[in-house]
Amino acid sequence: MDESQFLIALKEQSQAAYAKLLDDYQRKVFNTCLSFVPNAEDAEDIAQEVFIEIYNSVKKFKGDSKLSTWIYRISVNKSLEFIRKRNTKKRFGFMQPISGNAIPVDRSSYFTEFNHPGIQLEDKERNEILFKAINQLPESQKVVFTLHKIDGFSYKEVSEITNKSISSIESLLFRARKNLKDILTKFYKKEGW
Repeated sequence: MDESQFLIALKEQSQAAYAKLLDDYQRKVFNTCLSFVPNAEDAEDIAQEVFIEIYNSVKKFKGDSKLSTWIYRISVNKSLEFIRKRNTKKRFGFMQPISGNAIPVDRSSYFTEFNHPGIQLEDKERNEILFKAINQLPESQKVVFTLHKIDGFSYKEVSEITNKSISSIESLLFRARKNLKDILTKFYKKEGW
């Protein structure tokens, strides 16, 4: 079945097509979500939301890009949406003790998953430091850096997923590397390393 036939089957809500979609993309979508939200449980939840979104909006997909590009775009958007919501909760978390709802907003270590295929660092602490540094980047830099350096997408693929030109991708990667270097340098100086 070629991509156009597969897309028609998805739009007709064929169970076989959705089974194939899950077989082909479940791990890839999870890994993309995990790159942005390095907590296995949350990444699984986001991946489920991605497939729900695909199911609900595949009829609107016009085929302007490859199906895989569209799926990765949804994965990135859902991950960023989750991060924004989590950051909003953190900002207003100080109000919880005042209102008497002592729900912990920030766990001691949010980063639970360090066996991501795109990251091959030697220990958990370094992974956590790296992911925290990446999360401090401006959103556009974080997206491009994560897709290219962690998930291993080419400049062309990152360009298609983000709807940005290749020169824009190169510029964002350059700035992301510079900002990461600054963030990590400050961190290690503060820690006395």
